[in-house]
Amino acid sequence: MSAVKPLEAVARDRVGKGAAREVRRQGNVPAVIYGGGQAPQAIAIDLVRTRTLIYAGGFKTTLFEINAGGKKTRAIPRDFQLDPVTGVPLHVDFLRVVAGQNLTVEVPVHFINEDEAPGIKKNGGTLNVVLHTLSLEVPADAIPDAVEVDLTGLEIGDSIHIEAVTLPANTTFTGEAEAVVANVVPPTVLGAEVEAEEAAIAEAQSTEAAEEKAEAEAEEAAEAEEDKKED
Repeated sequence: MSAVKPLEAVARDRVGKGAAREVRRQGNVPAVIYGGGQAPQAIAIDLVRTRTLIYAGGFKTTLFEINAGGKKTRAIPRDFQLDPVTGVPLHVDFLRVVAGQNLTVEVPVHFINEDEAPGIKKNGGTLNVVLHTLSLEVPADAIPDAVEVDLTGLEIGDSIHIEAVTLPANTTFTGEAEAVVANVVPPTVLGAEVEAEEAAIAEAQSTEAAEEKAEAEAEEAAEAEEDKKED
């Protein structure tokens, strides 16, 4: 389960594009806390801290205790915006978390024991991941960091359906009841195509090198002939 992380913030009196730009100029990220039957609260959070949390992974499954001017609020990130060019965080939306509340979150899937899957280890198959995250309804105070899926014994052609995945207690999958999480597929034609392309590139480079060598040798021979004539 993800631990509750503290997050310092500053309450904002002004909202809007102009106010947001001013917040960013000060090295902060504009954000808002909404939901829980209360009015939205505009805040600003440190840019470096926000960027670190987002790029560390698991941001949207982390419960934060946000301290804005002495007022502490438990909330979970619902969305964030990044600059399309620089990747710098531009805005964050937080959802208030009320005691006893259930949340729907996207939890990452971690595949374990790949070396124990004969279809992959011995027969050259590839793990085709269909669902990198699972949409789960979970208690707000028990959000899992990840869901582990065991690959032990899988052969080429085998599939892992959601009903075969062990979910944390009091957790419900909100997707399709027969969803496929992953399967083991045979070595693909794409692999052969890539190898053929690489071989063609290597051959072309070899031919080019041979041609350059031949040209250099011809130039040297011509220069030697000219030197003989001059003598």
